Amino acid sequence: MSVLFVTGTGTEIGKTVTTAAIAAATLRRGRSVAVLKAAQTGLAVDEPGDAAEAGRLAGAVTVCELARFPEPLAPATAALRAGLPPVRPQEIAEAAAKLAASHDLVLVEGAGGLLVRFDDEGNTLADAARMAGAPVLVVVQAGLGTLNTTALTTLALRSHGLDCTGVVVGSWPAEPDLAARCNLGDLPPAAGAPLLGLIPEGSGALPPDAFQAAAPGWLAPELGGSGAFGPADLAALAPAALAS
Repeated sequence: MSVLFVTGTGTEIGKTVTTAAIAAATLRRGRSVAVLKAAQTGLAVDEPGDAAEAGRLAGAVTVCELARFPEPLAPATAALRAGLPPVRPQEIAEAAAKLAASHDLVLVEGAGGLLVRFDDEGNTLADAARMAGAPVLVVVQAGLGTLNTTALTTLALRSHGLDCTGVVVGSWPAEPDLAARCNLGDLPPAAGAPLLGLIPEGSGALPPDAFQAAAPGWLAPELGGSGAFGPADLAALAPAALAS
């Protein structure tokens, strides 16, 4: 896997911190990493974007941003209102391929959810991933409602002929409620894919050195981590919830 697309079941769900954690864990294994942000919305030209934030947290990664639109809207709408050309899926796929030629892993972070429109033709991140021939990781919420949005997102992936690598909880609470604890066991069957990580809430506020040291433990080996997220491990994390 040289290119991995990272999407979410919605916006503000932890995609950037998850991307940074995968990058940090991969770097600690001695591999080179690039982070590609397909379209950055809602920021002025001089403000650091998601790719830059992932690089700040993860360390020595190559960061790339294809386009930036100032209003916090879906990329297609933001581009139209700004009078700027939209980002086409072929551009995303080509940029990922170019980075993959010189990096061991390229992480392509989307904007919002999987089916947010990138251009006036209705193309989405799913179309870019299909053109790139790359799998997709889904970042999800921890608590009530996540099973439905996770199932819908992974169903959409399959309908586009895409492989779902797995799911990661983008902000795992310090004190998870009953729904969150039960979701540890329920997310894999809902997604039809394994649970590959739990990113603790507030991780993005850690100093970079602390973030980089801790990141591998948040992720399964499939994502370069050292954490364990099999059925027995999940049962140990929330025995009362999963046994009831």
